[in-house]
Amino acid sequence: MRKLKLIWDFRGPAGNKTAEHHLIHLKEYIDIEKLDITITGTEDINDMHSIAYLVVDEDKMKPIRDALKPHRGQVYGS
Repeated sequence: MRKLKLIWDFRGPAGNKTAEHHLIHLKEYIDIEKLDITITGTEDINDMHSIAYLVVDEDKMKPIRDALKPHRGQVYGS
């Protein structure tokens, strides 16, 4: 089963803090919907670009994508 990384981009000097805050909401959504998602986080791409992300199984991606509207996605792992 392929896993997909759903990504939200945040740019600017406050991008890191915004990504960290967005992650709180992603985790709340996971709890409310009782989803089996354990891989989440934030990454700093550079000092003006950070991301928040979660990783889902490909077959469960569409309703999550439609509800949360990530900016982009990519295959997770190898």
